Amino acid sequence: MRSTIIDYFISLVQIDSESKNEMEIALSLEADLQDLGAVVHFDKANEKTEGNVGNLYAYFPGKVEKEPILFCAHLDTVVPGNGVKPKIREDRIISDGTTVLGSDDKSGIAEIVWAIKELKENNERLAPIEVLFTISEEIGLLGAKYLDYSMIKSKIGYALDAHEIGEITIAAPSQNSMKYTVIGKEAHAGAEPEKGINAIKIAAEAISKMPMGRIDDETTCNVGVIKGGRATNIVPNKVKIKAEARSHNNEKLRILTKQMSETIKQTAEKYKLDDFQADVKIKVVEEYQAFKLDEEDHIVELVKKASENCGLNFKTSISGGGSDVNIFNRNGLKMGVLGTGMNKVHTVDEFILIKDLEDGARWIKEIIREYSK
Repeated sequence: MRSTIIDYFISLVQIDSESKNEMEIALSLEADLQDLGAVVHFDKANEKTEGNVGNLYAYFPGKVEKEPILFCAHLDTVVPGNGVKPKIREDRIISDGTTVLGSDDKSGIAEIVWAIKELKENNERLAPIEVLFTISEEIGLLGAKYLDYSMIKSKIGYALDAHEIGEITIAAPSQNSMKYTVIGKEAHAGAEPEKGINAIKIAAEAISKMPMGRIDDETTCNVGVIKGGRATNIVPNKVKIKAEARSHNNEKLRILTKQMSETIKQTAEKYKLDDFQADVKIKVVEEYQAFKLDEEDHIVELVKKASENCGLNFKTSISGGGSDVNIFNRNGLKMGVLGTGMNKVHTVDEFILIKDLEDGARWIKEIIREYSK
């Protein structure tokens, strides 16, 4: 391993690991974790995700008789994430501007591994620690969804996959994804347009009637993708739409999802030509369910105490997006999401402050120490 967390993080972001291609970084981390004394193995989640490696699990035996505590980050990055060329510029680490940096989520990985490394070097008396590095988080939380949960002994833990050091996300919404396929009738747009039913027109009319954006303080929805048509001289007979809805309130989510689907269904029903009826095929998928921790929950108080010990500004937050933690909580693992210092993620302007990277590892060390008491 490298001599500083800065060098270690830089080495990690230079390993290509876009979703479904995490094997190289997984094998590198397997060696690092084994060198630190962990028992490491992989599950077979990739058989369902079509990736090239499964979730990486590591177990560090402890000297304190307690249940283990779990720390998690995800291995994959968004695109463009291959060929990252990191640079140190003044107080931060950036990419060369042609790719993302990959601090989402390699800052989390680096901070977890480095914290354990330094605790091990100090020969401190610690509780057992479990480490989980998941695959394909960025394309639907797939590693967490297909995780072999029989591996996990912990009842509580943290995923490092948010922004500010000292911050814990205690709530996140449920999300439904919707796919709508509008079926119209094809015709020549110049010679006989009256013999066609324009699927794009149906889609546009329906979308204009749908609720959109922020619905209330805990609910949002969006139409993000629309594809259809082949040429301007053809009345299009098919349009595909991808949309989503999120809410911290599952009943609101159910009502909103139904409203969006009914809107497009009722719009299509208005269009009929002779014996042909326009139609829409609807597919709704529950991506994940909401979770919420109490402000006084033990895992929140543990982070608060560790933050105070480190001189960090502690705060709780409520997220508008999902993470592996949504899946973990649904499977009986009580977990929150910790900040790592990542900034402007999913863009080529992504960066992380060097101080945040160092403080993140220091923070994780203190959480482990507090838990081990």
